[in-house]
Amino acid sequence: MTDIQNLKREAAAEALKFVEPGMVLGLGTGSTASAFIELLAERLKTEDLDLTCVATSEQTKRFAEERGIKIADFNTIADVDLTIDGADEIDPQLNLLKGGGGALLREKIVAFASDRVIIIADASKYVEQLGEFPLPVEIVDFGVAATLAMIEAAAEDAGCQGSIALRRTASGDTFRTDGGHLIADCAFGSIPDPETLADLLDIVPGVVEHGLFIGIADDVFLAAPDGVRHYSAATDDEDED
Repeated sequence: MTDIQNLKREAAAEALKFVEPGMVLGLGTGSTASAFIELLAERLKTEDLDLTCVATSEQTKRFAEERGIKIADFNTIADVDLTIDGADEIDPQLNLLKGGGGALLREKIVAFASDRVIIIADASKYVEQLGEFPLPVEIVDFGVAATLAMIEAAAEDAGCQGSIALRRTASGDTFRTDGGHLIADCAFGSIPDPETLADLLDIVPGVVEHGLFIGIADDVFLAAPDGVRHYSAATDDEDED
């Protein structure tokens, strides 16, 4: 394993401690969430936790099922006890920028349905200001030019500027989310007021969802070479394990 992979695994191990028998458990999408799923699968080999697991993407569903974790139909579940997920960026207020893997809509639906959301990451994802990572905005494919123009205008009103481009696959095809939508990646460089930008994007008609997760994380575990730091939204404190 690389150093970064080890750090992701350390953060995932901290989150695993919060999984209790009988939970409805949300499984996030991305490399750090995958590290958690691998550790969860190892634990389930020796413990009967009677979990009901829901996946935030088709990718996560396949990854979990390949490791023997059964995934429930989320259409039949209204409440989730705990969701463990990663993030592309995390700021000091525990606001998140997510969606690098294109699963932002399903991730946000599961997060909002959860009693508790724990975010795990390596310490490189902690930033003073969101925005260096391009902000994904999920849009419908009707009126794309108009929607992109409205996104640009909303961004300017929130003090953001930068290129906005539709995401492509490695082969050059148009990227499609699990819901069949497009992703506009917004390379703003910085987002000085995430709350305002989130509010403005919410009212753009062609926007399905955006990758700003404001006030959603209850706990964040960041793994660094000197240990795992725990940030809690409830106490606004930082603990070091």
